[in-house]
Amino acid sequence: MAQPVTPPRGMRDFLPADKARREHALGIIRASYAAHGFDEIETPVMEDSARLHSGLGGDNEKLAFAVMKRGLGAEDLAAAAESGDTLALADLGLRFDLTVPLARFYATHRAALPGVFRSIQIAPVWRAERPQKGRFRQFVQCDIDIIGEAGQLAEIELIGATAGTLDALGLTGCSIRINDRRILQALLAHWGVADGLYERALITIDKLDKIGTGGVADELAGLGIEANGIAATLDDIANAGWELLEGEVPAWLDREAYGELLALRAALPGVELVFDPTLVRGMGYYTGTIFEIAHPDLGYSLGGGGRYDGMIGRFLGSEVPACGFSIGFERIVDLLPADAASKANAVVLVHEKDADAAQLMAIKRQLVASGTRVRLEKRAKNFKALLERAEADGFTGFALLGNDVTDAGALEFKPLGG
Repeated sequence: MAQPVTPPRGMRDFLPADKARREHALGIIRASYAAHGFDEIETPVMEDSARLHSGLGGDNEKLAFAVMKRGLGAEDLAAAAESGDTLALADLGLRFDLTVPLARFYATHRAALPGVFRSIQIAPVWRAERPQKGRFRQFVQCDIDIIGEAGQLAEIELIGATAGTLDALGLTGCSIRINDRRILQALLAHWGVADGLYERALITIDKLDKIGTGGVADELAGLGIEANGIAATLDDIANAGWELLEGEVPAWLDREAYGELLALRAALPGVELVFDPTLVRGMGYYTGTIFEIAHPDLGYSLGGGGRYDGMIGRFLGSEVPACGFSIGFERIVDLLPADAASKANAVVLVHEKDADAAQLMAIKRQLVASGTRVRLEKRAKNFKALLERAEADGFTGFALLGNDVTDAGALEFKPLGG
């Protein structure tokens, strides 16, 4: 019986047309980020296990793929199984995001980097997810981060670059939801939530769009948080938007945070910014502004990020301000048209079976030297299928190459798909 030949669950192969579309989108993203002054870096796919499980990655740490130590014996496996400490068997792990590697990268190379460092990271990451629609075990992240800028210019640049990149990709209707962790903390303090319950309370508020204000109040009550007034407050603020900051500002609102959000909007007049005081984002390391990309036709975000001033200090021993924005590449590329790949000049030369190889290569070299992508194809009985396949692979034209043709200038090209 034949063995299955599919990729591992949650991982995918990409046919040439899919790969071309992905690379086309990645090229646009890279070019847009670079135009906004960011520089691309590369980090290893693996990091030390202790670093990946240092508390910086939140719940994603639980999804990290571990790499076992070399030279382990049966007694090591038995001891780990008995103690339940399976992480003792691993000294390395596959990265589950690009933020933890960036923090380590900056700590390693700080002396060689500018005072304010603007980085691009575009690379695959791995998480031991339960595979389902839209969730994969290997996927690409597209991150931009600014390290060393404590002022609001970091958020402004990141949001501006991301909005410009969405425009360059041709995605319309997107908006960027923003909030500030200080506003959320002020709200919890207003409700009398104990400091030790902040993170659990935020996880509950993050479910607002799924369970409603009453469900949030009930779940908070289950944590021992007094529910009186919570549902009413959430009803008042959930859809208030900028009006919450422009009218009679609630007494509990963090004054510094709301002033910064208004300044952020003023600095980005061409960007559709939506203030959402219930926006949480799941990562516990955020310390200030947070943001997400929203699309009117989708019930999930297309990316997000925020300020995480405390993370890099964990490696350096001194605080370094940092802020980042990540585009959800896998979700965004699915929104692009199937024919979104670059339509550069690409032709197929259809030749006879007995064509002279040296002659074929001489003509091909002429075309390649002129900047044309060239594929050689033997003439087949099903000529229509051959041309349809070439078009699907991104080729734009074809020419029949007779044995008497010795110069590329004598070829007669016809468009594909016409």
